[in-house]
Amino acid sequence: MAVYTAVPAEALRRFMAGFETEEPYLCKGIAEGVENSNFLVFTASRKYVLTLYEKRVSADDLPFFLDLIEHLAARGHPVPRAVADRRGERVHVVEGRPACLIEFLPGVSITMPTAAQAQAAGEALGRMHGSLTNFDGMRPNTLGVDAWRPLLERCGARMDEIAPGLGERVSAALERVEAAWPHGLARATIHADLFPDNVLMMGDEVTGLIDFYFACTEVRAYDLAVTHSAWAFDGAGARYDEEVGQALVAGYYAAFPLSLDERAALSILARGACIRFLLTRAWDWLNTPADALVTRKDPLAYLRRLERYEREDLFA
Repeated sequence: MAVYTAVPAEALRRFMAGFETEEPYLCKGIAEGVENSNFLVFTASRKYVLTLYEKRVSADDLPFFLDLIEHLAARGHPVPRAVADRRGERVHVVEGRPACLIEFLPGVSITMPTAAQAQAAGEALGRMHGSLTNFDGMRPNTLGVDAWRPLLERCGARMDEIAPGLGERVSAALERVEAAWPHGLARATIHADLFPDNVLMMGDEVTGLIDFYFACTEVRAYDLAVTHSAWAFDGAGARYDEEVGQALVAGYYAAFPLSLDERAALSILARGACIRFLLTRAWDWLNTPADALVTRKDPLAYLRRLERYEREDLFA
């Protein structure tokens, strides 16, 4: 979450007037994340999140995302549905951007998860995969393995502005991942971005799974690898917490067992996940507008994770 596009008070009041809700009295920008413009909107009795979809989210993809969330909500998962206005519309335009008014879910995101919290997150991911076995929506992964080389080339020599030799280091690692990528594994709809800040918790209980705007059709086990890379390391990617990593995987397996081939591929999938997030963070680091209310994320935190996965099979 972030703020790229401002929403004046009058524009917000006009927008909210189309819903069966009270008039907003406060709207606060949310600085976390890097993808869309997000605001916490308060009325007399409720809170909502107003999301304006920016450059990486296409309006054409919104029906897929919203249908996916409705599918999960109908099966008891704690996910934030888009609120329909008086005409039954869920997608709108605010300040020239596609926008949705979204349910506010209770809980907080965890910055330093415990093993118990990681196990709960793993179970929630596994249950979600179980519920998605009969979801027939399809969306290509626009940030999948075939997109990483072109993105690296777009960053070009500027990668070395982040760290000397970074471009060459990533290129060599990517070549190894491309050669070993397991294209034949089971594919399904995945979240693809289940970082701790996309899981809301109260104590050790998961109360919300949010930010589905990278959800896509992909190798299903890749979702677990992405989540492992996000939860099992500290923010700088310098320290691996084995207890947290093992608890996350154990929680997932308890809810949705993987095949032997999927388990064997987790290490290469995790290396791919590291390259994906390293590259998108690098692009944002080099191209984020100076006046955007957004917290840039360190690409090198994923280089450190990549190096650890290359040295050791953390799923063995």
